[in-house]
Amino acid sequence: MTRSIFVRDETNVVRVPAGPVELAGNLQIPSQATGMVLFAHGSGSGRHSPRNQFVAAALNQAGLATLLLDLLTAEEEEVDRYTAELRFDVDLLARRLIAAADWVLAEPATRSLRLGFFGASTGAAAALIAASERPDQTGAVVSRGGRPDLAGPALARVRAPTLLIVGSLDVPVIELNQRAAARLYVEKRIEIVPGASHLFEEPGALEEVARLASEWFTRYLAG
Repeated sequence: MTRSIFVRDETNVVRVPAGPVELAGNLQIPSQATGMVLFAHGSGSGRHSPRNQFVAAALNQAGLATLLLDLLTAEEEEVDRYTAELRFDVDLLARRLIAAADWVLAEPATRSLRLGFFGASTGAAAALIAASERPDQTGAVVSRGGRPDLAGPALARVRAPTLLIVGSLDVPVIELNQRAAARLYVEKRIEIVPGASHLFEEPGALEEVARLASEWFTRYLAG
């Protein structure tokens, strides 16, 4: 008898198999969900990031399912806290994200939902690499303050419409996003949020990110 890999408790915490490890995630599936967005965190962040939780809640309100995932295990996070190496290993993060996407696509509760990827910081590169590896299942990608440039050659293989959101005060990252956008051969847009820094901590900045992301994902994932 085959046991479902869909393991979920009353707190919406799931365990996602990714090769030799299991990753913890927070899964929310609104009634009559129109799409599924997987979150890729980076630079020492994870599923408990208040910024990504805020965006995920907005997507849930828009009728989109979300999976906020720790792409590193607890042991790996402990090592990374001192070395800061794994958070920049975008190939590792992308492999974990692809495993999560395959997990979602294998489960009856979510397999009919078109995928979207939301990446922050180095997680944006992982999101774009994952989108390039699952082009038929991916409907949209959104980056927040991301490093899409780290996706390298995968950028040219992305087939999903891509939105790059950057704060106007995050000048070095604006240039990196512009360079990455030039290597994307799909529908793409760069949105610069006025008065926002890298973490979008200014009043109203994160709300604007949530609005932009909700509109983009709703447009390309619904139906």
